[in-house]
Parts: sequence; structure tokens; C-alpha cells
Amino acid sequence: MYSVTAAERSHHRQAWAARGALAAAGLAALLPLLYGGLVGLLLLAAGVVGLALTAVGLWWVLSRRGAARVAAAGLAVAAPLGVMVLFTRAHLLWVLVLSALLWCGAVASGRYALRSTGLRRVRVKEYRTPAPQRPFLLLNPRSGGGKVEKFSVREKAERLGARVVLLDAEQHQDVAALAREAVADGADLLGVAGGDGTQALVAAVAAEHGLPFLVISAGTRNHFAMDLGLDRDDPAACLDALTDGVELRVDLGFADDRPFVNNASFGAYGTVVQSPGYRDSKVGTALEVLPDLLSRQRGPRLTVRAGDSVFADPQAVLVSNNPYRTDDPLGFGRRERLNSGTLGVLALKVDSAVEAAELLLDPQPQGFGKLTATEVVIEADEPTLEVGLDGEALTLSAPVRCRVARRALRVRVPRDRPGVPELPPRLDWRRLRKLAAAVSRTAVPVRSPRAGKPSD
Repeated sequence: MYSVTAAERSHHRQAWAARGALAAAGLAALLPLLYGGLVGLLLLAAGVVGLALTAVGLWWVLSRRGAARVAAAGLAVAAPLGVMVLFTRAHLLWVLVLSALLWCGAVASGRYALRSTGLRRVRVKEYRTPAPQRPFLLLNPRSGGGKVEKFSVREKAERLGARVVLLDAEQHQDVAALAREAVADGADLLGVAGGDGTQALVAAVAAEHGLPFLVISAGTRNHFAMDLGLDRDDPAACLDALTDGVELRVDLGFADDRPFVNNASFGAYGTVVQSPGYRDSKVGTALEVLPDLLSRQRGPRLTVRAGDSVFADPQAVLVSNNPYRTDDPLGFGRRERLNSGTLGVLALKVDSAVEAAELLLDPQPQGFGKLTATEVVIEADEPTLEVGLDGEALTLSAPVRCRVARRALRVRVPRDRPGVPELPPRLDWRRLRKLAAAVSRTAVPVRSPRAGKPSD
């Protein structure tokens, strides 16, 4: 427990960090005016126009082909360069650079002030359970560019007493059926080394039978392993859970009856992943397919329903197993929890270059929808929907009902693991102003009795 003196010091550091953040942000905005006067004001306006033109250029790159795409790429590059040239000709480039540095300092100081309040993310509760006696593991030797062989995952697993089955790269195998056969043979743990799509299929079997599930981070991206705090650099380290492990209770998402551990994508991305060349050339395939999708010459018209909320006609929808952070670049694409019992929904609708610019400049653009729900229904004006489920391509009958099974999955992880890095706090300027104005320790937010304790 902190002494009164230590608490006072912590409060003073917090308050001064908040004041420093506000001062730096204000100075960053005022510098062009202080040193440039009317010219500085015009240059700031030019900077805003430059950002808008960059967004317009990027939109045209995605929604056009041929010469129009090349010209749009030139615009996206020329717009920010043009702003820099204007500042240089006005001998105010140093002001632009200094303003950028001040803004970075404001963000860093603001994060420190908010982090030092003691409001920490809730840790996931760990359950100590006996080690499995008959673990069963499915290993995909091609996943992640051959990580299974590179890190000798099979050899280590067999030394630890696991029954191992290597998936055949030359033919399609029903991994869910293989997992069910293993359960019938007495397996008391199911594990997978492979992509998140394969992980989800076996995870659903484990949840169905109430068995622990082992994630081996041998995939390409390993998003699920990242949010579990596993070692993504050494997949073999995940096997330590077989002898010295604990269990976490996490949620499992479903699109109709198909499970997902990360997300289900509808609309543009759901169609792109269906293309035969996607695995070999993701960017090239996306640039080839997106113009027809974004201009609505191809693909169904979608409607998203979540509780009382309705989002009509988006080009892309992402339904995630627990919400993703979207308010901060440093936390973008990360989930703060995997056991909240809610789905995250992101929907994007952009029909023109003006709306593309609005996405970048407007803090609350109309074309971007974000909400949470326990159930989401994706409707369409066509009988089927192309879906990307944890990156795997499939087709489902419309409408598709997404739901979350709260804490249905028992994930066994090594007791000693890297853990999930603490995400930066949301940069809340209103709260920073309150912290900066605080003059006594009583203004410090009080830690909740549950803060820092494992969630059930």
C-alpha cells in the first residue's frame, strides 16, 4: 500500500503530465499562427486540404483501375508533399516539424498521465487444473511457412506424451471430424498448430465436449495467440502448457453454426478472400476485385441489425469475438478482453471521394459504424453471402446470425508466458483537463476494489 507521501507524489506527477500534454498540444496548434500570422493560418488550412486530397487519392486507388488509379496514386503522394513545399517556401517548415514533435510529446505525456491514475485493465482469471493425460494435437506442417518443422513442434509434443497427427498438405481433411474421433478415443485435451480458421474448428469441438484447448502459435499472423499472451516467436513454447499450464475461460464466436475465434467478415473482404489468387497475391487480388465491390457493381446489398441498431448498405462489415480497439493507432486491431460475452461490430460505408475524406477528417463520420452486441444479424438482397471466417473463405445462406458463447472455451496456456502487453490508455482530452485542474490528492481517480484482480 502506498504511503500518503507516495500517493501525493504520484498525484503531482499525474497532474503535471496532464498539464504538459495540454500545453504541448496547444503550442503545436498555435505555432504556425505565432510565427506565420495569416500565412500560417492559410498553411494550416492547406494542411487540412492536403489530408482530404490524400484520402480522396487513396479512395480512387481502391475504386478505380488503369490510368485513373495511377493518377490517384500520384495525388495521394503529391498532396502531402505539396503541403511540405508550401511550408518550405514560407520558411516555416521548421514550424511544421516542431509542431509534429510537440504533438508527439503531448500524446506521450497524456498517455503517461492517464496510465498513472491506477486504472489498469482487468486481468483474466487463471484456473489451475491437472495436466492432461491424453492430449491430442493436430499440426499443419505448411502453416506459417513451415513453423512446425522449423521449431520441432512434433518432436517436442511427442516427448511430452501427446498423440500427434500431421495434416496432409495434398488433400483436404475435416479437422473437426478428426478432433471428434480423438475425443471418442479418450483424448482429454485438443490442440492445433495452424491458422486461426483451423484453430476455431477444433476449438468448437473442445467447447462442445468441455475439454481444454491448446493454441500452438504456428500460423502466419497468430492473432488469437497474440490476444492470449502466447509466445508467437517460438511455437514450441506453447507446448509447455501440457506440463505446467493454467486455463483461461474465453468466448467463442459463431456465424450461424460456424465457429470463429477472431472475426467474421462480410462484404468487400468476405468476397476478396474467395478469389483463387488471394493466397498468392493478397494486395494484387484486392486491387483487382475492390473497384467492382466499392462501386457496387458486384456483391449483395447488406443490412446490419444489432439490437435496436441498424446500419444500412455498408460495403464492409466486421463482426469480432469481443470488440477491437479502434480509437488509437497503437491499440488498433487489439482486443482488451476475450471474455466480455459481447461481439464487436464495425461497418464501413463510403460511396464517394467526399465521404472518404470525411472518414479521415471527421471524428464521427457517418460512414463508419461501431457498436457491441450479443447477437448480430447480417441481411442481404441475395440468397447467399460470401464470408471470411478467421481468414478462411466460405459461403453461408442469408441472413447470417452471429452470436457469442460466453466463456465457453477452456484455453490451456503455459503458466510462464510473455503475456498480453498493456494497451495504451485511450487519449481522453476531457479527462486530461480534469487531471490538470486537480489541486489535491482527492482528485485522483480511486482504484476500483476489483481493479488489478482477475476477472471471473
